[in-house]
Amino acid sequence: MDKHEKDKLLEQIMIDHGSELVRLAFTYVKDKETAKDMVQNAFVKCYENLDGFRHDAQLKTWLYRITINQCKDYLKSWHYKKVKTLHSIQETAKSFLPSTENKVVDYYEKQEIYEHVSSLPDKYREVIYLYYFKSLKIEEISEMTNIQLNTVKTRLKRAKKKLKIKLEEAEVYG
Repeated sequence: MDKHEKDKLLEQIMIDHGSELVRLAFTYVKDKETAKDMVQNAFVKCYENLDGFRHDAQLKTWLYRITINQCKDYLKSWHYKKVKTLHSIQETAKSFLPSTENKVVDYYEKQEIYEHVSSLPDKYREVIYLYYFKSLKIEEISEMTNIQLNTVKTRLKRAKKKLKIKLEEAEVYG
């Protein structure tokens, strides 16, 4: 594949999958701009490895895997831990302002279920998000995340149970 064909293919991939990958990345990094950066890095990796893509998996699955791995690497990084600590301090300071408090309450009311999903531990949030919000099959989740099929099933079952309890406690469910 020549450079022009490769450029055109990447452009089409970005159009077809960009927004979806940003939403996926956001579930990991919880920041819109960082999610965009993760997807941009994923597209760079995609471009660099496009000639080696064997079509063993669907392109979408391959892109999800690259994006998920990019996000996981970021979350393990020193930079993320430093930014997270700084953000926590800033949020604590903001919480003393009445208008900010009202905005936060409004936001959480609108996003209640999503927030409950987001509060799950990473390993459960990941499978819930991919299964319910992205409508992926368990087999696809296993392939994308490099987690064994039975582990995905177990995590999904445990995630549903934890989520049900959270929603019942918040009087959103049942």
